[in-house]
Amino acid sequence: MPMPVVRTRVFPGPQNLGLFAAEALGLFERHGVSAEIHITSGSDEQRTTLASGASQVIHSAVDNAVYMKDVAGLDVVIVSGGSNGMNHLVVRPGIGSYEDIRGKTVIVDAAFTAYAFQLYTMLALKGLNKGDYKVLPKGGATQRLQAMRESPDHVAAMLNPPWNFVALGEGYRSFGSAVGTIGAYQGDGTFALRAWAEANADALAGYLAAYIAGTRWARDPAHRPEATLLLAERLKIDRAIAAQSVEAAVGREGGLAVDARFDFEGFRNMLRIRESVAGTWDGRVPETERFLDLSYYQQALARLQDSAGGKP
Repeated sequence: MPMPVVRTRVFPGPQNLGLFAAEALGLFERHGVSAEIHITSGSDEQRTTLASGASQVIHSAVDNAVYMKDVAGLDVVIVSGGSNGMNHLVVRPGIGSYEDIRGKTVIVDAAFTAYAFQLYTMLALKGLNKGDYKVLPKGGATQRLQAMRESPDHVAAMLNPPWNFVALGEGYRSFGSAVGTIGAYQGDGTFALRAWAEANADALAGYLAAYIAGTRWARDPAHRPEATLLLAERLKIDRAIAAQSVEAAVGREGGLAVDARFDFEGFRNMLRIRESVAGTWDGRVPETERFLDLSYYQQALARLQDSAGGKP
């Protein structure tokens, strides 16, 4: 009997080291699923393919799941955490202060979700409100960096590894990390349509077990050289940049969550930020539970407990 196939679309970064490791080490097959991991052009594509069934799960900023549920009206459920996003506010050479951004253009993935809200919040804390700058949606971090290269008016974007390190190597500057400015934040997580999750519970639990086991492998200091090489090869980036990116993910202050755990405090902060920027709930931030079903995650942990402690 063929293994169930789980298709996903992900951004190219160390937030997905656990997935890349699970793929490279054959962990998905070990847990009874076949995974197809595709690189996405942006969160619009991720949401569209999830809604159409072309993707079964998505690894992305979980604000996208909130958007799909409470704005687009699709019954999406978050099934695990992943990372805090590892975003930095990166600006072009010549931008020396927040005030230098006024009247110019900031580059975002999509204008009304996730890390765009991080950017707007960081700017607002420094006295720049919507209308004080223009917003240009361009997709993932790769596309955002390229957009900044193309015009001197494109002055700022949220970038995560490896693209923030690439930008710094080109003379760009970081105004600091998002979590250092706005606090705990549930960035990347895993989500799916609730109906698909319920109909494919065993496959989803197996998929998450492989993902968690891959994350454990990636976080193990003994595997740092292998993880660096894996990321360099998977993303086709310089090995020195890959090493910086792996450190940002799994080093002392790394943003990659242990066992892809869900950060409830970070999620509540994310909901507050969405409400403050978009007014999705008319001033009332909803309870976290309506967006979550962590039962598949708990099943995955139980599987790993039963299989040599989840070691690859």
